[in-house]
Amino acid sequence: MNKQVIKTDQAPAPIGPYSQAIAVNNMLFVSGQIAIDPANGSLVSSGIEEETQQVMENLKAILSAAGVGFDQVVKCSIFVADMNDFTAVNEIYGQFFTHEPPARETVEVSTLPKSVNVEISCIAAL
Repeated sequence: MNKQVIKTDQAPAPIGPYSQAIAVNNMLFVSGQIAIDPANGSLVSSGIEEETQQVMENLKAILSAAGVGFDQVVKCSIFVADMNDFTAVNEIYGQFFTHEPPARETVEVSTLPKSVNVEISCIAAL
């Protein structure tokens, strides 16, 4: 197994014992991203749309650091604190997957890190 840690300062540094992403066997596993602005480390909390936009930008930065884009993503997992935000999250998320979107699930959870409203992880083919 040839495992490579992917790291970029264009996305938030991990807030625990995990990597931003791991590349192994022609697959990229990107850790769940929340709405932390990597420029200043602050949470984006001005609304679910802005949170989701920041999450997707963080994912984009990590994918880019691995040399791939959203077109190579095969699976996403979306976690929301309130399923009533599904439509808003889906609207922003969909702007990043305009052609052949990946498989995914969306799950409501009781609490997310730092009490954010949305967290998204993904798997991409290299």
